[in-house]
Amino acid sequence: MKIRDGLLTAMGASVELETYVLPTVAPRVIPAPAKLACDSLMEANYSYASSQISEGLGFMGYTYLAELTQRPEYRKASEIVAKEMTRKWIKLQCSGEEDKADKIKAIEAEFKRLNVQEVFCKVIEHDGFFGRGQIYIDTGATDKPQELKTPLSDSAGKIGKGMLKRIGVVEAMWTYPNQYNALDPLAADYYKPSSWFVMGKEVHASRLMFFISRQVPDMLKPAYAFGGLSLTQIMKPYVDNWLRTRQSVSDLLHSFSTMVLKTNLSGVLTGGGGDDMVRRAELFNKSRDNKGLMLLDKDTEDLTNVSAPIASLDKLQAQAQEQMASIAGIPLIILLKITPGGLNASSDGEIRTFYDWIEAQQEALCTPQLSRLLNIVQLSLFGDIDDEIGFKWEPLWTLDKGEAAMARKTETDSDVALIDAGVLSPLEVRTRLAGEEDSPYMGLDVDDVPEPPEPEVAPGENDEGE
Repeated sequence: MKIRDGLLTAMGASVELETYVLPTVAPRVIPAPAKLACDSLMEANYSYASSQISEGLGFMGYTYLAELTQRPEYRKASEIVAKEMTRKWIKLQCSGEEDKADKIKAIEAEFKRLNVQEVFCKVIEHDGFFGRGQIYIDTGATDKPQELKTPLSDSAGKIGKGMLKRIGVVEAMWTYPNQYNALDPLAADYYKPSSWFVMGKEVHASRLMFFISRQVPDMLKPAYAFGGLSLTQIMKPYVDNWLRTRQSVSDLLHSFSTMVLKTNLSGVLTGGGGDDMVRRAELFNKSRDNKGLMLLDKDTEDLTNVSAPIASLDKLQAQAQEQMASIAGIPLIILLKITPGGLNASSDGEIRTFYDWIEAQQEALCTPQLSRLLNIVQLSLFGDIDDEIGFKWEPLWTLDKGEAAMARKTETDSDVALIDAGVLSPLEVRTRLAGEEDSPYMGLDVDDVPEPPEPEVAPGENDEGE
């Protein structure tokens, strides 16, 4: 059997493969004469890339990705990841012995003025929505085109006191890469744009902080506007399955039962009039309920009911829904509020694993950018960078009161055993307790050691133990 292309086209099937092309750019993002470097290479018809795009793996475009953020199945996953990564936030600390509390307090106030926590939460959301998030560092050069083209180095010569005005999130659709090295894979800037267009303005890449958690291979970077895979794009096949399954289950429940009338249709099938039969069926449908009555010819007619089995629909629908959580890497209790069933069932293990993954994402995605922002803030506040001032991420998993009390009791028993064995002295244990931030004994005066309790005297014994 030979099937012509015209027949497939008439039935809505596409027979053409898409080529590997650059993404569509929003109006006025790129100046009219500008064009991305290496266009002739990127517009080539790579057989492998073309076949992958024909399978739905190509870049969806920022417009379509923005439309998908209206669906809670896509939006909630990215919001949960962003909020969990910034919920406990960071704590500034000093690694040296010198007291620098005043500096740390000033930096904390500047972070609050800049809304750093909220800005980072939003840019991580954009990474999930679009595959690329970016923060613009405003040093007062927004209206200075020539200055925007120059690098923004982390030095006192480039960033003076009071120069940091604000930081803000710029959506990916308003930016486009300008120049990048596509010739030497051994170079440090290979496939890394040195400058970007932001609504017609050329901005040096160092003035933008990029957040791309899912990088694509070099061959695909121009097609993704040098962004990465969005969480939305990764989840789309599974969300489509869920939406189709949900609608199918709803449609089946709406009409799972069908009434069948077995009667003589020879007159209708041979072209005879069937008006009376149609009116009869319409009357039955309009008056159909549990109190109704259907009259039949006992010799030639029979009324039966055909019902579709619906016993396992809940399991099929639940599986389609749970697949979305598996791709997003978010436990069911957090993404869908579905609690585990059964006696003594708990989601603590899944939540701990999720928090471990979130902490790894914090280090990989946010720590380099936060470290640079901390340097820029110090230059703007003090005119120099203090390398002894840093930060640490607050742990996401915390013990409740009962678990914390049990942990302290275990540590106490260990300390007593080590003291009795002569490994530690009471002063060493007391010093450690006074320095622990989460200890109820934090700030304890180490030198004010209480007198040891007198040994108890057993009944019938004198002071000499006789």
